[in-house]
Amino acid sequence: MGSFKKVKVEDAVGMTLAHDITKIIPDKFKGVGFKNGHVIREEDVAELIKIGKRNIFILEVGDNELHEDAAAIRIAPAICGRNLKWTSPKEGKSNLICETDGLLRVQADALLSINMIGDIIVSTIKDGTPCHKGQIVAGTRIIPLMIVKEKIEALEEIGLNKGPILEISPYIKKRIGLVVTGSEIYEGLMQDESEKYVSRRVEDYGARIVKKIIVTDDPDSISNAIISLKEIDCEIILITGGLSVDPDDVTRQGVRKAGAEIISYGSPILPGAMFLNARLNEIPILGLPACVYYFKRTVYDLMLPRALAGYQLTPEEIAAMGHGGLCMNCEVCHFPACPFGK
Repeated sequence: MGSFKKVKVEDAVGMTLAHDITKIIPDKFKGVGFKNGHVIREEDVAELIKIGKRNIFILEVGDNELHEDAAAIRIAPAICGRNLKWTSPKEGKSNLICETDGLLRVQADALLSINMIGDIIVSTIKDGTPCHKGQIVAGTRIIPLMIVKEKIEALEEIGLNKGPILEISPYIKKRIGLVVTGSEIYEGLMQDESEKYVSRRVEDYGARIVKKIIVTDDPDSISNAIISLKEIDCEIILITGGLSVDPDDVTRQGVRKAGAEIISYGSPILPGAMFLNARLNEIPILGLPACVYYFKRTVYDLMLPRALAGYQLTPEEIAAMGHGGLCMNCEVCHFPACPFGK
């Protein structure tokens, strides 16, 4: 694959580097000291020797081969979907970066196929991770300095047939309605804490609670509140409370009375086992169990960004979330940079 010519640094003045050379200063710097394509100058010789380079390699690329930077320039656009951009190659590596806040979507099967081609790697954060503008979500490079074109063409074919391999689904839903159930709250016997535990999460994603309705533990009251929020064009409806096995917990009855379809009740996510997933026409209804008031992170943190991005979870997908669905309740929470929901 290609041909290299090994040249002593002292004899390399006027010659062109075939690849980037990394410079490392412990605890201070790690990066490109000399870039691919750099023409060696007399004053570079001492610096190259200082960073441990006694020789450089001149590379002749064959007709059926691509240099690492040329390969990266083809790989990145082949895997890059909506609301992502890629960086210019540096030492053969290109990163994919979010252009907006949203939910990362990864075609995991296609990603596996790409990484099985050989000599190419694409590394991503987990599918379904909430991301912010400017965040790096993936990196790609080839392993050798050169690669045969057929392997890049195979990757491009996967991107064409199964793509987009990666994309960001932006948070498109902004108007959120909230139903707080509980006769004890309605009657003023217990303080409503939804602002602290529910509304702020919504605001974290750039949406807002346009109206909150507090109701008693009565199916008709819950139903009327849901319909009222639908009529003012709420795009998502959140309901707190009334989701346990207690006979007095009637939230599901109220949801059905409003004409909504209950897609699933219960989730293999802890905290959050009593989660309710329903839909009223095109409006998602998320029934939030009492755990949202007591734990730092719950099923709410996994489902809300998906709903805001317009993603409709099926019962099968919720069931699959049991793998990684146990929150470890760490003393210092690093979510979403942790295994919960992954």
